[in-house]
Amino acid sequence: MSHGNCPYPNLQIFDHPLIQHKLTWMRDRNTGYRAFRALLSQIAGLMVYEVTRSFQTVPVEVETPMMPTVGRRLSSIITIVPILRAGLGMSEGVLELMPEARVGHLGMARDEVSLEPKAYLNKLPRDLDAGPVILVDPMLATGGSASAAVSMLRKAGAHDLRMICLVASPEGVQRLLEADPEVRIYTAALDDRLDERGYILPGLGDAGDRLYGTA
Repeated sequence: MSHGNCPYPNLQIFDHPLIQHKLTWMRDRNTGYRAFRALLSQIAGLMVYEVTRSFQTVPVEVETPMMPTVGRRLSSIITIVPILRAGLGMSEGVLELMPEARVGHLGMARDEVSLEPKAYLNKLPRDLDAGPVILVDPMLATGGSASAAVSMLRKAGAHDLRMICLVASPEGVQRLLEADPEVRIYTAALDDRLDERGYILPGLGDAGDRLYGTA
């Protein structure tokens, strides 16, 4: 994970060779939705391994087949919140590693004229303050949907809040951190910029369409 050259506080960029290898396949316009879906899930699993490094654990006594011993287990409930619909592809990869995590859902649709987000679904666990909350969405583009989602999660009680995205734009990172300076953002790539439609360049296109074959 790269820290040294990052221009933004609370942003961590993953430079792991496996993540970069898989991301390059996802950027390729010739990669079909079946492979795209698998790669997104795999990268999310690789990223969450590092994102959860600071999670707290507690000692637990267990009986091995040989003798009693003391191990460690996570001390609090983890909640995964994908932004629909593309975030679902990432949440599956996270849940492969943390099947005990709860899942909330936020549906955010972007108005193609104003580029501002509109919420159409908000289904979250009641006690988001019970432990870390991980917001997942493949693209942090304009930052509108992410900022709105983070605001909803804060109002619902989330205090330990992190976001995992595959590709981010400088504009999106800046907007999100201005809206919530405490949120921690993890990404596999900080790309160049947004185009006039609000798409990330070079990016990888519309993640939802490529994920579900609706392009």
